[in-house]
Amino acid sequence: MTEADHSSQPNIPRNASSWAQEVNSLEITRVPTGAINLNVEGRQIVGPLQGFGQLWQKTYRVRLPDLTQTPAEVMQHWKTNFIHYLLPNQRFFPALNGIQPGELVLINASMTGMPISTGVMVLYSDDESFTLITPQGHPESGWNTFSVSNEDECIVCQIQSLARANDPIYEIGFRLFGTSLQENIWRYMLNTLANSFQINGQVQTSSTCVDPQLQWSEAKNIWQNAAIRTVFYTILFLPIRWLSKNKKRPATTPPTPLQKNTDSQPPT
Repeated sequence: MTEADHSSQPNIPRNASSWAQEVNSLEITRVPTGAINLNVEGRQIVGPLQGFGQLWQKTYRVRLPDLTQTPAEVMQHWKTNFIHYLLPNQRFFPALNGIQPGELVLINASMTGMPISTGVMVLYSDDESFTLITPQGHPESGWNTFSVSNEDECIVCQIQSLARANDPIYEIGFRLFGTSLQENIWRYMLNTLANSFQINGQVQTSSTCVDPQLQWSEAKNIWQNAAIRTVFYTILFLPIRWLSKNKKRPATTPPTPLQKNTDSQPPT
């Protein structure tokens, strides 16, 4: 092949199939049974640069000693059972294809009793890791990477996030209680994952403030706050939809009681 032929070939990385294709806005083709499709359709994905609050990198790790499975086998197990390793009030609804690049995961969760419906997109997925990125209105602007590696002949499962609060309300929430809630979610996941291999793992956590500055230019993100919109949806639109649904139901006529036949005589 000549030099000209080389230059005509597109520069495609080896792991190109592991990345989601670029999209202008999120589109949901099928809503999983039981999920609420809210604050995802038509939204754009947002990274750490688009959020409002302080930028944090947080890492959660658990070691699985004496495990005979390979990192790829552990990751496949993790992907397949991902929703079962979440706290009961964190309901995730992956697409039928599972955790694959470009697929959406709807989320119907609860924060201190307040409902929130949002979602995430699978930005990257290979045999030993996957990354979920957030849409506009999500509590965080950024991504979480879930990975399995072999360190000193020991399997290590890790969750690492690089994100900041999406708007001023979320920033206040994270400073008051959100950080501990988030830590509980990922601690629970890693502990439950370890328990599935009959291992009582000890989750190690670390956090680093990468950028302590608030991005006031992104304060407008509050308009797309998924928590606020979910509360309004729950209070206003769900009752309206319920009333509308019941109003459209055809009226049922109660069965006519049997008439007594006065002409017939009882048998003697």
